[in-house]
Amino acid sequence: MRILLVEDETDMARALMAALNRQDIVVDHVSTLGIAEEAALSDVYDAVLLDRKLPDGDGLSLIPILRRVRKGLPIIVLSALGSSDHRVAGLDTGADDYLSKPFSTDELLARIRAILRRPADLGETFATVGKLRFNLSERCAEVDGAVLDLTRREMLALEILIRRAGRIVPRSALEEAVYGFDEEIASNALDANISRLRGKLSGASVNIHAIRGLGYVIQASP
Repeated sequence: MRILLVEDETDMARALMAALNRQDIVVDHVSTLGIAEEAALSDVYDAVLLDRKLPDGDGLSLIPILRRVRKGLPIIVLSALGSSDHRVAGLDTGADDYLSKPFSTDELLARIRAILRRPADLGETFATVGKLRFNLSERCAEVDGAVLDLTRREMLALEILIRRAGRIVPRSALEEAVYGFDEEIASNALDANISRLRGKLSGASVNIHAIRGLGYVIQASP
């Protein structure tokens, strides 16, 4: 799972990132609306955690922009503006949930899990290529009914590949999906990750092809 955190309070951001990382959640942290808009529209995030009082405006102004492009993207507002009127304004603007500061990280994690359990507005629950079946809601993969034991990064790579099955996924898009903004990525890290993933997909009747200079594509074996 990958989450975009839009928060300008450094201590708050660090605490949230640490809590989410302990749950094997990749977190990208930005502190302004301008950077958040560019990042959120990249189509690699499972949810957005959005502060309101940001240096360049009210976080709520970002919600209609995201809703026009990514209708089903879960958005949770995290704000010190916690009155009933503020919560109503957030929800009416299109947020899926509104959590007033201060809050416990356990409650935030529970709310994230609850939102991600909701049926998606668009798309299918399962994606299938060859004998490989990927549950897009639960984020698990199986072959002939047997659940595959994949690492978090292998699962993230497989998810973006299978969502775009038959199409080339650029290296940059894969690296953005698998690694956080602040992570240092070795030149061969993605290739090594894909190599391990290929090994675990043995018997799935799928191939992950490297397209020189472009990226990777997953296809059913002939």
